[in-house]
Amino acid sequence: MLSEKPFQIDRIDIQIISGDITELKVDAIVNAAKPSLLGGGGVDGVIHEKAGDELFLACEKIHNEQGKCDPGNAVITTAGKLPCSKVIHTVGPVWEDGDQGESTTLSQCYVSALDLCVKHGIKTVAFPNISCGVYGFPKRGAARIALRTVLQYEKIEQLDKVIFVCYE
Repeated sequence: MLSEKPFQIDRIDIQIISGDITELKVDAIVNAAKPSLLGGGGVDGVIHEKAGDELFLACEKIHNEQGKCDPGNAVITTAGKLPCSKVIHTVGPVWEDGDQGESTTLSQCYVSALDLCVKHGIKTVAFPNISCGVYGFPKRGAARIALRTVLQYEKIEQLDKVIFVCYE
């Protein structure tokens, strides 16, 4: 795994790495989920495959109770066989033309996930590139939104480390 040295801003370590998010030993990883929460392609499919049935059943339970997860929202589950303890599932926006609120929704994905971190006492979290695969969000713009949103998050001091994981 290629890794960049973490940098610290206001006591929180920020790290940007290239690697497989499912191999990280952090408190939680974030899944760029489909609205159904029941798995899919890209990072969503890999997380479900490696986590096993326990994760699928937890997502199925949430799906059966609340229906789909809307873009910008997040839910938390067990991590199954993954080395982390929790998976936070967030649904990113599908890129249309940049004028349909995609940037606001993407930012809300990070805020929703961070809110769950604070609520559940998660101190270390890893994010994938949300919406940058089949959802088509331009990577450079998505990276700016991700970093800006995390750094401006009002309760960021309650976390110790945020890792941004680039797979490609």
